[in-house]
Amino acid sequence: MITSKTIPSAAGYITLVTLVNASGASVTLSTLGAGIVSVLVPDRHGNLADVLLGYDDPTDYIGDGPAAGKVPGRYANRIARGRFSLDGKDFSLPINNGPNSLHGGPDGFQNRNWTLVSTDDLSASFALASPDGDAGYPGNLAIEATYRWSEDNALSLTLTASTDAPTVLNLTNHAYWNLAGHNAGSALNHLLWLAASRYLPTDDTLIPDGSLAPVAGTPMDFTAPKPFGLDMRADFPALNYGKGYDNCWAIDNYAPGQIKHIATLVDEPSGRVLEVHSDQPGVQVYGGNWLTGSPAGKGGCTYHDYDAIAIECQDFPDAPNRPDFPSTVLRPGDSYCRHIIFKLSTK
Repeated sequence: MITSKTIPSAAGYITLVTLVNASGASVTLSTLGAGIVSVLVPDRHGNLADVLLGYDDPTDYIGDGPAAGKVPGRYANRIARGRFSLDGKDFSLPINNGPNSLHGGPDGFQNRNWTLVSTDDLSASFALASPDGDAGYPGNLAIEATYRWSEDNALSLTLTASTDAPTVLNLTNHAYWNLAGHNAGSALNHLLWLAASRYLPTDDTLIPDGSLAPVAGTPMDFTAPKPFGLDMRADFPALNYGKGYDNCWAIDNYAPGQIKHIATLVDEPSGRVLEVHSDQPGVQVYGGNWLTGSPAGKGGCTYHDYDAIAIECQDFPDAPNRPDFPSTVLRPGDSYCRHIIFKLSTK
């Protein structure tokens, strides 16, 4: 079943679409940022709760610091000093995160009102056109984000794009998960597992230094499930730089186009489990380290630092400046296609 409503805003008319499966579990999506604004799923006793942080007022998603639930772009994550070169040409981007460009700048795709182009009972597709020179990026880009909600509570996102000139592209979804419920407080006791034995060390502005370091023997090791906050206060460069986890891990045995199970998040008290599958080479895990000061949450609740965990399947940060990283270059005639699946269940 699908329902929709349209709300006026400074960004134009925002359309919300709710997909409901036969069990009553639902997902609500928004044209603002092609975002996920609600995921209502049962615990082990069948009690429904919204496990995604977000806001009651759809206009609060415009320019929010967390980019809650939305699709950032053109380049999710950071590009060093807002500069890159492509085919001998230099490009400059907006600086909006210390000395770097983050999520395509302050007017990134997460703050655009996409167009709802198609729906059926359990899916919705959103489209966006990004012109040549948009935020300094070359090429006219056409992007589509298609969400599908299944009868067994799996939310899949397919991201596709094409360009008429060489450009760089890195798309993800920036959902914040608290499997105990969006208003349950700290998520530091959630158990996290990652299919990643290496991570990307960074400088103090969170730009990768180009190496892939083993996680073994460090607080970055999630190759066996452990409480997310267990080692977060360790005196370790990656944790000191970001006030907690805000880092990219390299997925083990990555192969282009091959969807893998890359992460599992568990809330033991509720029994809710989130499995994340993707064909992206990296996963940025962010512990909501700066959520304090966000717009008022759903039901008027106040969100605080570490109240949720973002698991962002993506290409590596600053890859346009790192030829040894998997390429993020998209050329005319090429087809960009990435998949992310958030599968929710109970144990």
